[in-house]
Amino acid sequence: MTKKHDIIWLESTDSTNEEAGRRISDLDNLSVLSAVRQTEGRGQRGNSWSSNDGENLTFSIVLKYGNGEGFIPEIRAADQFAISEAAALAVVDLLASYDIEAKIKWPNDIYVGNRKICGILIENAIRGSYIANSIIGIGLNVNQQTFDPSLPNPTSMLLCSTDNLQKLDLRILLEELMNIF
Repeated sequence: MTKKHDIIWLESTDSTNEEAGRRISDLDNLSVLSAVRQTEGRGQRGNSWSSNDGENLTFSIVLKYGNGEGFIPEIRAADQFAISEAAALAVVDLLASYDIEAKIKWPNDIYVGNRKICGILIENAIRGSYIANSIIGIGLNVNQQTFDPSLPNPTSMLLCSTDNLQKLDLRILLEELMNIF
């Protein structure tokens, strides 16, 4: 059996999407860069993504498309929403496995009730009418219990749990998410 994905843990980086972009030529399809500390996390439309160090998942998945071995079959640029669907549904399925009922606010946010638990930022490189590669940045609030008061409506898996969930191991959780993805 071949390994489906590689997870590379970084102690600190500015942004996992930026780091993945810098390393893209050296990374295999389905490589994941995850940071314990992310200093300049980004969201949609220039927003930032803040996260307490070591309490949440901040990571990027690299997808490479083409006809070569180890690549995902080509996706037309016009069909890029399928990438958002795959990422968002994987997160919702992971949360459901912890009895957390979440909904997707398309194209890039995951909510539990009226509170945001996850944000997704996808950056695609286009070649002709096809996507050459994608970097899927995901910020999932896991163990954080206090948030910056300026944030409008954050929550975390720990705060949403109805089963007295204990702090989760981020490495195991990311492995579970990638197995779903």
